[in-house]
Amino acid sequence: MKRSIVGVLIVLTFVAVGIAAAPPLTFTFSDVHANKTAQETDAYAVNNKGAIAGDYVDSASIQHPMILAGKKLTTADRADCNPTPGVSPAFYGINSAGVAAGWCTNTSGVQIGFTYSKGKFTDIKIKGAGNTNANGINDKGAVVGTYTDSTGAQHGFLLVGKKLTTLDPPGVTSLATAYGINNGGVITVYGLSSAGGYLSFTTANNGKTYKAFHGPGEGTTGTVIHDNNNKGDIVATVFDTAGNRHGVLFHKKKYFSYDDPNGVGSTRGDGLNDTLVMVGRYGSGVFGGVGFRATTKP
Repeated sequence: MKRSIVGVLIVLTFVAVGIAAAPPLTFTFSDVHANKTAQETDAYAVNNKGAIAGDYVDSASIQHPMILAGKKLTTADRADCNPTPGVSPAFYGINSAGVAAGWCTNTSGVQIGFTYSKGKFTDIKIKGAGNTNANGINDKGAVVGTYTDSTGAQHGFLLVGKKLTTLDPPGVTSLATAYGINNGGVITVYGLSSAGGYLSFTTANNGKTYKAFHGPGEGTTGTVIHDNNNKGDIVATVFDTAGNRHGVLFHKKKYFSYDDPNGVGSTRGDGLNDTLVMVGRYGSGVFGGVGFRATTKP
C-alpha cells in the first residue's frame, strides 16, 4: 500500500522576500521487502536505475547484503562475515553501474569495507587501519567511508584509485563519517562534537573546504547528513528538540521535512537519486526498523 504526505517547506533565510515560494512536494511512500519471507529489509541507497542497496533479515534471523532491482533480488553473502542482524553485513551505497559499497564484521571481529560487482567482492585496504567501512560510491568508482587508526580514532576517507584522503570535519571530535559522494566529488560528512551532538557538512576539493549543513528544527542532537545526488540535492535525518527523528530533503536551496505516515517521528532519510527517489527506514522494529521507498512530485 502506498502512503502520501505533503512535505513541509522551510525556505532558507537567504531567499529574497517577495519571490514566490515553490509549492510543497508530495512524498509517496511504500515499504521495501526483499522477499515474502524477510523479517526486515533495510534500504540505504538507490541508484538512477531504481536499484536499492541495503540488507535483509531472513526467516532464520540471518542478515544478508542485498541489491533489489524491481522484484529481482541479489543476495551477496560472504563466508567470513558475521551474519548477525544489526552487526553486519550490508550495502550502503550503489552507483549507476550497479557497483555497491558496504562493510561487514568478519569472523575475527574486525570491520572490513568492500565494493561488490557482478558477484565479486573487492576489499578496501587502508594501511594501518583497524576497522574500515565503505558507505558510498560514485559513477567514477570513488569510494567514501570510515576507518580507525592505530589509536582507535575514527576518520572519514575518500579513496580514488589508490589515493587516500582523510576527512576530519571541523568541530568533530569523534565518529567522523563520510557517507555519500556524487559524480562531482562533493562528499557528505558528519560526526559528533565534544558536546555529543551531530555536526554535518558537505566537502569538496578533497576535504579542503567544508560547508555546514543544518536540518530544520534540529535540537541538541543535531542533524545526520546522508546521501547527495548529482543535482545538489541532499537527504538527511534531523533530530528535533524532543529527540524525534525526521527525514529531510534539501532541494533547490529549500528544506522539505517529511515522515513516513507509518513512522511519524521515527523516519530516517538515507539515500536518493537524481530523480528524487529516496529510501530510508522508519520505526524501530525487532532488528532496527522498516525500509521504505519514497517518490516525490510538486
